Amino acid sequence: MAIETEEPPTVVEEEEQEGGPVKSFLEHLEDLRWTLIKSGAAAALAMLICLLGGNYVVRLVERPLHNAKVKYPKDVQVWMLLLGTNHLGTFQIHTNQLPGFPFGTNQIVPLQVEPVPIGTNTDRFMLGFKVDTNAAVTAAQRLPIQVINLSPAGSFVVATKVAFYGGLVLASPFIFYFVAQFVFPALRWKEKKYVYRGLLFGGGLFAAGICFCYFALMPVALAASVQYSEWLGFSATQWRAEDYINFVCKFMLGMGLGFELPVVLLVLVQIGVLNYRMLAKARRYVVVISFVLGAVLTTPEVITQVLMAIPLYILYEITVWIAWYWERKERKRQSEAGSFSN
Repeated sequence: MAIETEEPPTVVEEEEQEGGPVKSFLEHLEDLRWTLIKSGAAAALAMLICLLGGNYVVRLVERPLHNAKVKYPKDVQVWMLLLGTNHLGTFQIHTNQLPGFPFGTNQIVPLQVEPVPIGTNTDRFMLGFKVDTNAAVTAAQRLPIQVINLSPAGSFVVATKVAFYGGLVLASPFIFYFVAQFVFPALRWKEKKYVYRGLLFGGGLFAAGICFCYFALMPVALAASVQYSEWLGFSATQWRAEDYINFVCKFMLGMGLGFELPVVLLVLVQIGVLNYRMLAKARRYVVVISFVLGAVLTTPEVITQVLMAIPLYILYEITVWIAWYWERKERKRQSEAGSFSN
């Protein structure tokens, strides 16, 4: 007697299942509308917070300017005049102006201005200089730049831009979350897993890019800008606050987005849009793109352009080798699975 056996139901792999219910076009439009509303509300609230704390945000943005250092020529001695704790000014004395350095061989010399009696007459004094070995020379090493407003409405424009850029950074995690809520139902479980990882590592790389630009690259770029202006013969003692805010914020955002490149490429590799061979062939184009981004987002000076282009290309090279390792691991897994089935 033949026994009929039922075929087992087709099991859909978990990674191929859809993440959400099927919706109509109007329902997708409704979801998109709420995504835009929530993202706009988060951005508006973050901008309002940055507007109320604008003075703190401005101090944070001005910190790279205070950390930038001046490079003096070797044939110059810098006299930093002090009156008590007040900094009166900084003067550069060339070797051809004096037969020798009267205050030692240090390049930066803090000098206290103090009254000196003339002869034995205690009623008549003249101003003299005395080397202050306890004074810090950091004031003479800072860029002599004042960030100023040149119009009555300038402060309001600066506050608006500070709120705009600060609000975007502050609200970006929430915006990404709302966009993910809208996109994820259309993704398979496998794709969701890689996107989650991409968002996790992407946030870290974005913060790393901003920190690298803020602490390492920005002071060098600002000092190079001053030196380039002086080389052209222009005075570089005052900058418009609006221009300074634009430059610093765009520079940091551009560097943060540049550090996101490996995450985007690796997610595309995992989904199957890109592979190791495609990334390897694009190396020479990435070199050009890295230097173009360095030229666009930094000052027109070679050092800062190279400092930005090199990390971007190194991150791309790491991305290429990670893609190679993944493909090698996948081929090895398939080879082992084939030999086991045989």
